[in-house]
Amino acid sequence: MKILVPIKRVVDHNVKVRIKSDGSGVDFNNVKMSINPFDEIAIEEAVRLKEAGIATEVIAVSCGAKVCQETLRTALAVGADRAIQVDTDAELEPLAVAKTLKEIVKREAPQLVICGKQAIDDDCNQTGQMLSALLGWSQGTFASELKVDGNELAVTREIDGGLETIALGLPAVVSCDLRLNQPRYASLPNIMKAKRKPLEVIEISELNVNITPRIKAIKYTLPASRSAGVMVDDVAELLSKLREEARVL
Repeated sequence: MKILVPIKRVVDHNVKVRIKSDGSGVDFNNVKMSINPFDEIAIEEAVRLKEAGIATEVIAVSCGAKVCQETLRTALAVGADRAIQVDTDAELEPLAVAKTLKEIVKREAPQLVICGKQAIDDDCNQTGQMLSALLGWSQGTFASELKVDGNELAVTREIDGGLETIALGLPAVVSCDLRLNQPRYASLPNIMKAKRKPLEVIEISELNVNITPRIKAIKYTLPASRSAGVMVDDVAELLSKLREEARVL
């Protein structure tokens, strides 16, 4: 089984995001970037399937400028066998990413695509579902457990009412939730080995994909700061404030 894992380069989750002074976008100057945390989980799951003898090859793919190669090398250090960078300076929307990944899937012919359920920068939670629809493949979203049995997958999903387990036929697209696994750290020897692993660069123009944006961001602003909390002396005072000030009772 060949597994394709799309990953995205995002602002590190420990970094506080800054907005440009003119409100035109996020300020990325001197900001630490890393793999989207949900995509780290996807890479880890793919590598575990390979270590279990279920998968034969793990391919990491990322869409973006040359700086994405650093993120791909991290995925290679964790255990991916090779990487593909789809080179573009454009800011891609989820549909454009899904169309791009569809073309990569046609080239590589994987049996399984494992991706993060969403990116922590735009929180769209759309690419996996769109890719599944474009390919006409089975899909399992918000996976907290994944079991492979021959040509079938058992995916345990996190839903509002608890957990749901579904059976999927391969090929399939699976998006990962936080509780699927705990990603490993890349060791120094593996970081050095990753520098020698193959990394292919494909110009997005070669894929004949329409990446014209459909949404225009008018302005970026930081959320309003929260007001300080108020200590109350007893339950009666709390109920009074909820009723008269907050007006939620």
